[in-house]
Amino acid sequence: MKLFRFGEPTNEKTGVILSDGKKIDVSAFGEDYNENFFMSEGISRLNNWLESNADNCPVVGDDVRLASCIARPSKIICIGLNYAKHAAESGMAVPTEPVVFFKATTALCGPNDDVIIPKNSVKTDWEVELAFVIGKKASYVEKEEAMSYIAGYCLHNDYSEREFQLERGGQWVKGKSCDTFAPLGPFMATADEIPNPHDLRLWLSLNGEMLQDSNTDDMIFDIPTILSYLSQFMTLLPGDVISTGTPAGVGLGLKPQRYLVAGDVVELGIDNLGIQKQTAVAYQ
Repeated sequence: MKLFRFGEPTNEKTGVILSDGKKIDVSAFGEDYNENFFMSEGISRLNNWLESNADNCPVVGDDVRLASCIARPSKIICIGLNYAKHAAESGMAVPTEPVVFFKATTALCGPNDDVIIPKNSVKTDWEVELAFVIGKKASYVEKEEAMSYIAGYCLHNDYSEREFQLERGGQWVKGKSCDTFAPLGPFMATADEIPNPHDLRLWLSLNGEMLQDSNTDDMIFDIPTILSYLSQFMTLLPGDVISTGTPAGVGLGLKPQRYLVAGDVVELGIDNLGIQKQTAVAYQ
C-alpha cells in the first residue's frame, strides 16, 4: 500500500495510491497518518476498510498539492555521514558509531513545496535520503528484530544550511531545522512494498545536472543497525521518521562549493518511492 496526504496546509487529507496507480481520497476513513494511526494497526485496518469502500472514494487529481506523506511525527531523527564517500567529501572521518542528530518537526513540508532559503543564509544545501517510518513502539530493540518495527519507507530531502550547521557552534540541529527543510514523500510505501531497502538507487539533480547518484547498498550502517542503535538511547514512537543519510554529491563537497540560490530547481528520487521537485525561493 502507498499512503499519501494532499490538500492545502490548513486542510490536508489522507489518500491511498491503488495498485493500478489511481490516487483516491480516503479521508472518510476518519484518521490521519499519525502516531495513533500507526500505533493501532492503522495500515491493516485501512486495508480492510478499502475492501468495502475503495470504489466509493473520490479520485485525487494530479494537480492537487501533495503534503508530507505522514502527519507531523513526534521526532525526525537523522543519521549523518552514513555513506563513506559523503564522509570523505565532507572532510570527516568515517564514523565508528552512527552520527545522530534531530531535525525539528516544523521543517516538515510537502514533496513539491518551494524550499525557502532562510534569512541570512548563504550555504543552503541538498541531501537526498531514504527515510523509514516507525510502526510500533520501539525500545531496546535487538538488531535481528528491528525490521519488524518498520511501517514503511519514503523519500526525504534533508536540506541543510551549512554555515548554521558547522560554523555557528553547538549542534547540527540549527542548520537542519529551518522551515521547508524536510520535504517528505510523495508517498510512504508500506514495508511489504520495499522488500530490500538496502538496494535502491537514489539520485538528485540541480537545474537538470545530476549531482547525487548512488545506491543504498553503500550505507555504512544498515537499517537494522540504525533502528536498534537509536532504541538504546530513546523510545521510538509509531510515526517517527528516521532518515538514513545521504550519498556524495552535496554542495558542501563540490569543488568549488555550491549552494542554492533563488530560482534553482532541485529534483530527486529513490527507486519505487517516487520523485520530488522543489524550487528555491528567497526568504521574505
